[in-house]
Amino acid sequence: MSIRTRFAPSPTGYLHVGGARTALFSWLYARKHGGKFILRIEDTDLERSSQESVNAILEGMTWLGLEYDEGPFYQTHRFDRYKEVIQQLLDQGDAYYCYCSREELDALREQQMADKEKPRYNGKCRDSADQPERERVVRFRNPDHGDVVIEDLVKGRIVVANKELDDLIIARSDGTPTYNLTVVVDDMDMGVTHVIRGDDHVNNTPRQINILKALGATLPVYAHVPMILGSDGARLSKRHGAVSVMQYRNDGYLPEALLNYLVRLGWSHGDQELFSIDEMIALFELEKVNVSASTFNTDKLIWLNHQYIMNSDPAHVARHLAWHMGERGIDPVTGPALIDIVKLQRERCKTLVQMADESLYFYRDFDSYDDKAVKKNFKPGVEDVLQAVWSGFDALADWSAEPLHQVVLDTAEKLQLNLGRVAQPLRVAVCGGAVSPAIDATLALLGREKTLDRIARAIKFIEDHEN
Repeated sequence: MSIRTRFAPSPTGYLHVGGARTALFSWLYARKHGGKFILRIEDTDLERSSQESVNAILEGMTWLGLEYDEGPFYQTHRFDRYKEVIQQLLDQGDAYYCYCSREELDALREQQMADKEKPRYNGKCRDSADQPERERVVRFRNPDHGDVVIEDLVKGRIVVANKELDDLIIARSDGTPTYNLTVVVDDMDMGVTHVIRGDDHVNNTPRQINILKALGATLPVYAHVPMILGSDGARLSKRHGAVSVMQYRNDGYLPEALLNYLVRLGWSHGDQELFSIDEMIALFELEKVNVSASTFNTDKLIWLNHQYIMNSDPAHVARHLAWHMGERGIDPVTGPALIDIVKLQRERCKTLVQMADESLYFYRDFDSYDDKAVKKNFKPGVEDVLQAVWSGFDALADWSAEPLHQVVLDTAEKLQLNLGRVAQPLRVAVCGGAVSPAIDATLALLGREKTLDRIARAIKFIEDHEN
C-alpha cells in the first residue's frame, strides 16, 4: 500500500503551531514510508475564510520546508462533487431531508437536557415524504445498531456505540456541504491512507467512518494527536505568546529549530534532543507519540534555536539573518558579509533578532551612545587613551584581528593601564555600547575606515562634554 497523508487547514487565520505540528507529523510519516503528502485547504466556511489566511498558510509551510507532493486543493472548487455524493447518499437511503425548524430543534434540546438525556436529533424526519417547497437540510442516516471501532495509532482502540451518534447534517438549507461530508469525500477521492490530526476531531471520526462505509470507501487509519498546552496548563493560545508560525520567524527562530522543537512535543527517541531532518524522517513513529497533552516551553525552544544557530552551516543562518536585516532597513553590501557576522555572533546570540539588533553598528552609524556605558567608560582623560589607539590602528598595514589586538595590548602597556581600561572605551566608541564580541574580531569586521572615524568621533564627544 502506498502511504498518502494530508494536512487540511481551514484558512480562517494564520498557520498556528498546533497545526504546524500536525502537518509535520503527517509529512514525516509520508516521507518515512516513501509516500505522498497532500495539502488541502478546507475553505467551505465562506464567511470566515480569506485569501490572506490561505497565503499565510502557504507561507508558513514554505518557511518550515514542509513541501507537499500534491495540492493545494481547495474545497470550494469541489462543490459539484460534494453535491453528487449527497445525492448518492439520498438515492441509497443513507441520507434524508429534514424539515425541522431551528425553534423545534432548540425545544427538543431543552427537553432532552431537562430529562438529563444526551442532546441529539431524534430522527423525526427520517421517514418524511419529500417536500421540496419547504426549507430543508440533508441529514446522514446513521446506523442504529452496532459499534464504530477505531484502531487509533496514538490513542489505541476507541469504541463508540452507534446509538450515541445522531443523524448529523451533511448539507445546509442553502445546499452547501458541511465539514463532516466534505472531509470524507476528499479523503476518499484523494486516496488518503492515514489521517493524522488533532484529538479535537476524535468525536467526528466515528461519524465520518459511517459515511465512508455508506459510500463503500476504504477506511483510512486514524491517528489523533493530543493538543499543545501553555505553561499554565490551558490550551495554547495568543496569550501565551507567539502562536503563529510566521511570528516565530519574526521573533528570530530558525525553521529547523522550530521543527525540532515541535517533533519533540509529544514524541521522543531516547534522550536525544537534537534531530536533523533526515533523523526525524528515519526515527519518527506515530505509535511512539504520547497520549497525553504536551506543554509548550519557550525557554527550551530558545535553547534549541541557539544550538542551531551555533551548529548550522553559517551560510544557511546568514540567509535567514538577511530577512531580519532587511526588516531593519539594512543592505548587507554596506558592511561585512552576513556569513562573517554569523560566525562572529553565533556563540552570543540565541535568536536572529538578537543577532540582527546587535550587529546594526557594522552597517549603520549610531546617533548616540548608551548612557550607562558613557558614564562608566568615557571619563575625563580617556580621550588620550583613544587617541593612542587611533594612532596605533592608523599605522597598521594589516587590518586583521591579530595586529589589532596587539595594538590594544601595546597601548595598555604604554599607558600602564589594565586591558579593560583600553578595550572598553574602545568598544563603546566603535559599537555605541559596552557589549560586543571580542574587540579585535569586531574591529576586523568593522573595517579601517569606520573604526578610525568612530574613534575620532568619540574623542570629540568626550572633549565636548568635558567643557
